Order: sequence, then C-alpha cells, then structure tokens
Amino acid sequence: MEESRSLGYLAVVCLIVFISGFQYLQARKHDIKVPVVGSSGFLSSYVAAFRWIFQAKSILQEGYLKHKNGIFKVSQLDRWHVIISGPKLIDEVRRAPDNKLSLEAALGDSLAIEYTLGQRLLDNNYHISVIRSQLTRNLAAVFSEVRDEIVQSFLEIIPPTDDWVGHPALETFMTIVTRTSNRIFVGLPVCRDPDYIKLNTEYTVQVVKAAGLITLAPSFLRPLVGRLLSPTRSAVRRGLKHLRPIIEERLRKYEEFGPNYPDKPNDMLTWLMDEAEGDERHVETLCLRMLAVNMTAIHTSSMSFAHTMFHLASKPEYINPMREEVERVIDEDGWTKVAMTKMRKVDSFLKETQRFTGLGFLSTLRLAVDDYTFSDGTFIPKGTMMSVASGATHHDPSVYENANEFHGFRFADLREEDGEGTKHQMVSTSSEYLAFGHGRHACPGRFFAANELKAMMAHIVLNYDVKMEVDGVRPQDMHFTFNCVPNPTAKILFRKRQQ
Repeated sequence: MEESRSLGYLAVVCLIVFISGFQYLQARKHDIKVPVVGSSGFLSSYVAAFRWIFQAKSILQEGYLKHKNGIFKVSQLDRWHVIISGPKLIDEVRRAPDNKLSLEAALGDSLAIEYTLGQRLLDNNYHISVIRSQLTRNLAAVFSEVRDEIVQSFLEIIPPTDDWVGHPALETFMTIVTRTSNRIFVGLPVCRDPDYIKLNTEYTVQVVKAAGLITLAPSFLRPLVGRLLSPTRSAVRRGLKHLRPIIEERLRKYEEFGPNYPDKPNDMLTWLMDEAEGDERHVETLCLRMLAVNMTAIHTSSMSFAHTMFHLASKPEYINPMREEVERVIDEDGWTKVAMTKMRKVDSFLKETQRFTGLGFLSTLRLAVDDYTFSDGTFIPKGTMMSVASGATHHDPSVYENANEFHGFRFADLREEDGEGTKHQMVSTSSEYLAFGHGRHACPGRFFAANELKAMMAHIVLNYDVKMEVDGVRPQDMHFTFNCVPNPTAKILFRKRQQ
C-alpha cells in the first residue's frame, strides 16, 4: 500500500514538474499592479519563485522595508502572492467582508480542501463554530482532564530521573499535545492509543503534502491528481477502527434516551454530534470531522511548544522566575483555569516565542473572491491570494522595543502598566500581534491552545530541570517558504527538579 502510494506520488510529481511551467505562465497573465519584490520578468520571476521556497523570510523583510505600510507582491510557483503591511491596511483586511476577501476560500484553495478533506468540509464547516463556542465555554469544566492527561503523559514519556536524559522535542511534545487534546476531543482510552495518536499526527502532514502538489496542477487535472493523492479515505478507514464503536454507542443512546442521555460525555465528539444534522450524523462523516479538528489543533500547538521549550532550555535564567510564579498561583487557586489566567510570566514567555520565532512569516490569509480596492487606491483583482507580513511586523523596532531580541517577560512587563492588563495576553490579537491572525477570523481554538500550553509549561517548570544538548545554544529552525518549523531532530535534556 505504501509502495503504491509512493509510486503514485512520484508519477504525479513528474507530471506536475512538467506542467507547472505552463501553469506559471498562465498565472502571469493575471497581473496585479503593485510593486514586486524580486524579479518581475516573465521568466525571471519563475526563477524567483524557486528562491521563495528557501528564502521567503529575507524576501518578505526586503519587501516590508521597501514598502512599509503598503502593498507588494512576491512570486510563487503558481501565482503572485500579495503582501499587506502597516496597521491601517491590516485593519482593512480585518474588516473586509467575506464576500470580498475570504479566509474560507483561501484555505480551501491553498489546502485543496475539495480534494484533500472533501467538499463536505468546504460546504459546512460547523466544527469551527463548535471550537469557537462549546470548546471555549467548557475550558473550566474540562481543565481537570487536561491536567490529568498532562501529568500521565509526562510520567510515561518523560519519566523524572536524577540524570539528564535527552528527548526529541518536537516528536515528544506532539505526542503529549495529541494525547491531551484528544482527552477533550474523544476521551479515554482512545486518546492514549498509539495508532490513533500516530494517525492524527501523520494526517496533517499527508494533507499538506498532497495539497502542495494538487495546487500546482492545472485546474482541469486537479480532480485526477486529487483522487490519486488524497489521504482522506485511508485516514477515515483507519480512524473508524477507533471511533466507530464510540460513535455508534452514543448514537444508540441518543435514539433511546434523547439528547440529554445519562452520563453523556462532555467532549468535542459530543458537541459535534449535538450540532450535526442529516448526513452529518453518519459515522464516517463524524470521523472525518474529528480528523479535521485534530488537524487544526495538533501541529500548530506542538510546534509552538517546541519553539518555546527551545528558548527556555537555552535560556535557563527564565526557569526560576516562572517556577516561583507557578508555585504561588497554584497555592492560591490550585490547578484550575483561573490559575492559568494568573500566570503572567508563563503567558508572556509563550507569547514572546510566537512573536520572536512564530510558526511562519505570514498570517491573516485571504483570497479575493471579488475585485477589491484598498483605501490607498490599490486595486486587487478577483482571484488574488494575499497575506499580512506578520514576521516583519513582529520584528519591527518601531512596533516593539529591541524587536530583534528575545525578552521572555516582555508582555508580562507591559501588562503591569495602567490599562494594559488584558491587551497583552497571549490570546489577544491586534494589527501589531498577528500570530493567531486578527479580527473575527482569528484562530478559534487559541483559548484552548493557550490553556493547554500554559498548563504544560507550568508542569515542566515545577517538576523538571531542562537544558539544551549544547548549553545555551538554541537549535536552528527550518524555513520552508513562509513556514518556520522547529528543528525536528533536536533534543532537550530533562531531569527531575533538583531544587
């Protein structure tokens, strides 16, 4: 099965390499009258598109400095990508109606969702509203389960020892985040099943890989390429081995006792079933919906936490101040959601990581589904993909003091100023802090993610000492297009807390 899938990928890659030049030339007919960063020639910009793959950060920084508070475009293999900068224009993107600048359409296009996840998720993305509402409202109610799963995960995966032991950071935290998230998504014992964990950690990678190839294919070939590469059918089959008995049992109780049946679980699967109507209540569809929820939750949180721990392990001077804060807050409020809101240093360290390192150099993705004109007169034709230059904004010295220095308690210090108590929380967005996007389409799961990651950080500083393999040296991140991935092989050394 894997061999045939690999051969399928190879055949498709060869086909796409052959036709991507044609696709590129067609895209260049769709010109956008804004300044270009890099080559602008009909063919030289194709060469620049390959440069984008490995040098996007420097290209975006160049564009930001040349066109600050303005708009520019960069060359990608399949299109021009328009970049927005400056608070005024960012705010225009935030306020633009969905029938002009659409996040949903942008995600559908960039992830080839019609082929990778299925048209059903494009037509009805009610799981997003469930994340935004039920999950956020239930954070306090489910926090004890989050805490329990964190404790059990660390005991099993990073058992406390008197000697320093290295653990591959990204892989380790991805397992812990997957277990902890799924404790609230589907509950015990499935959240701890190794095959279920592996399925959900692999699925996102498979979708992104397939989408990257599908979107390079001409539109008339995408249905064929999509059928060849889509991981969805095999993922659903695999997921059903774990979820079918649970879903069928809950459906039976719905039928027998009604929607408020005895001992009804308070988890994501239940919330989805409560909202599902018609075909959405089919077992296979609910399984696909759970895969989609995991896809939005696991990799972003895992990579963010790996970035954070690389900073902490290479800057151990931050451990004791956070340790003292956590001990004080836990003594006052116990392990509760309320306690998480009072851990300002922990919150700040996570937020500063997102500002300084982040998961990428762009955010607030939009697709122009109709012609759009900005207040500065810039005309954006229908079909244009655009993003905000978040990385350059986060490193702008006119926005952040000493912007190119990591200051773990930067935002905790800002919150001490009058009237700044909530503005600089990790979950707060603005035209200056764009890690979660901005406005009504900001990441709906950021409240859950923030609580989960703060609980993990608090657990670590209370129970472990940490350091890098080479003292004080943070591993080099990997940059691929606009993405910033924590080093996937680097280890962090853990030992049982000594003082």
